[in-house]
Amino acid sequence: MTARSIRTAGGALAAVTALALAASACSAPSGGAGAGGAKGSAVVGIAYEPDSLSPLLGYGKDGNSKIFDGLLTHDANMELKPALAADLPEVSEDGKTYTYKLRKGVKFSDGKPFTAKDVVFTYETILDKKTNNASKTELDALKSVEAKGGAAADTVVFHLKYPYAPFAERTVLPIAPEHVAGKQDVNSGPFTTKPIGTGPYELVKWSKGEKLTFKANPDYWGGEPKVKNFTMAIIKDDDVRATRLRSGDLDGAILPPNLAKGFKGETGKKTYTAKSFDYRLVTLPTHNKVTGDTGIRRALDVAVDRKAMVDSILYGEGKEAYGPVPTDSEWFTQGTERKHDLKKAERILDDAGWKKGKDGIREKDGVRASFPLWYLSGDKLRQDHALAYASDAKKAGIEAKVQAGTWEVIEPKMKTDAVLAGGGSPADPDFDQYTLLESKLAGDGFNNMAWYDNPAVDKALQDGRKTDDKGKRKAAYDTIQRELVKNPGYTFLTHIDHLYVVDERFGDLTTQVEPHDHGLASGPWWNVEDWQPKK
Repeated sequence: MTARSIRTAGGALAAVTALALAASACSAPSGGAGAGGAKGSAVVGIAYEPDSLSPLLGYGKDGNSKIFDGLLTHDANMELKPALAADLPEVSEDGKTYTYKLRKGVKFSDGKPFTAKDVVFTYETILDKKTNNASKTELDALKSVEAKGGAAADTVVFHLKYPYAPFAERTVLPIAPEHVAGKQDVNSGPFTTKPIGTGPYELVKWSKGEKLTFKANPDYWGGEPKVKNFTMAIIKDDDVRATRLRSGDLDGAILPPNLAKGFKGETGKKTYTAKSFDYRLVTLPTHNKVTGDTGIRRALDVAVDRKAMVDSILYGEGKEAYGPVPTDSEWFTQGTERKHDLKKAERILDDAGWKKGKDGIREKDGVRASFPLWYLSGDKLRQDHALAYASDAKKAGIEAKVQAGTWEVIEPKMKTDAVLAGGGSPADPDFDQYTLLESKLAGDGFNNMAWYDNPAVDKALQDGRKTDDKGKRKAAYDTIQRELVKNPGYTFLTHIDHLYVVDERFGDLTTQVEPHDHGLASGPWWNVEDWQPKK
């Protein structure tokens, strides 16, 4: 086989996993140590925390984990570049073999050498049926992985079942040390909370529900970070996060648009806007007699006023969403936009047999057009979207009863109750759409939350991931977007820009195009190891 250079995938790091992040208590870091002036320290406020810190269970699978490195990583423009690999991989002409030469002299933070055997261990463990990794379908194309190079073990070869175009993006996945993680229970061992990696930072302590504390890895292969102490304060409540930032307890924070705008122009603070593929949607469960009705789904799709949500909820920091792909993406299917049209919504409902009752709410065959709509407690953006959606739905004669709850409350109800959820992954259309729409993933945690079941979409999802021909892939994702117009199992509402406010002493920072999973791995601190703090 002749080899060809890997094509870098533009866009941003993938991840729909934010749906699976556990909601945290809204406590702040005790004492705020490091915030407000210590040159070698930084404390930032984020909204969620992971369930685990093990990459074998999904932590950091899209990069920027701080503790670990992948074979590849992303630069500021989201182009792939080498990390634990010495170069970008060589790819066979048939697109089914990826060969990586490894960087020499890399060590884990416990001093043990990193080798190809650790890479093999990581990928094989994730694919093991006994491993509780909800994202293992992302590696469906992987047939086998082997270490080469004799005793040096300096080469890794991946063999694929089919030519999966975005496979190189999957190799930003963090590598775990076999000599540590391989000697304990992968799902519950101490490595899940006290990890060891090759990354720029070492974990000092994880105070669950409160903060993640890191210290610089002095032997990091990329050079010791100038920010020696880095803390992620887990503060669920948006208002509390903003208050802590203003008081100097935080050096930076992610904030919703309405709160971030209060810091614009403030002395000593800089506001950063990151473009994203992050969307908000309402799930329309197939197993609910109301939301599973195609007429109801199609009516809601045009009854909702997306532009009003962008203007009034996002303060213009975003755009209308008609599906998982933003309208300015090369993968967006032109002509699938749905304009706000209340009269059309009413016609659809009339034609589908949903007639208005005395109270204005429609009925059909004795079933009232009413359903619960849940949103995550403490999330103001989701609350505002849910209330606006319910208001628009009511004008068409559909009642969405808005309720707040934690994921522990919401998850068991997702088969029949609607949820104001989020997702979005820009690196490749397969990354988000497969887990969102594939029928066989219905009921698998936060995958396919609406239990969407459309054979045409299932086929297109397979067609899109089992070829590296871009034209064929574009045709497959065009099919999916058109099918979502005919039978929308979700009402997509907005794509949201991410806003961050950071102390100016850290200089001019950058952001990447971001997925739904923001704040933890994204934000201006995506490359905190490269920051050059001012005195």
